[in-house]
Amino acid sequence: MAERDLAVLLRGMEPALHPEPYGFAVWEGALPFQPFATVAEVEGLTVVAALADLGGGEAWARISLTVHSDLAAVGLTAAFATALAAEGISCNVIAGVHHDHLFVQWDRREAAMAALQELSRA
Repeated sequence: MAERDLAVLLRGMEPALHPEPYGFAVWEGALPFQPFATVAEVEGLTVVAALADLGGGEAWARISLTVHSDLAAVGLTAAFATALAAEGISCNVIAGVHHDHLFVQWDRREAAMAALQELSRA
């Protein structure tokens, strides 16, 4: 069952760092690979996929919060965004029905994990 209580969400978020780098790109035409996510914008289709599938670009780390958060939960995004911002870490978020997926700069992934783990213990 999806959780809405912020204290429960923070204690149970258990961030999981995915081992491969991801990238963001604007894509035209058919996709020859399975992307993680797409966003249809007026300017074109934004694709989030394994960096290798995109043929290079800026590397981002994907951190998934394993807690089953309700889409109507209030404060979770603000809490982890604040914790990451305090460490000077940029974060792009994609919310799925079950989990939130945070994309942070590849070279800041370990610092991001530490900040998120600290937040879950606070």
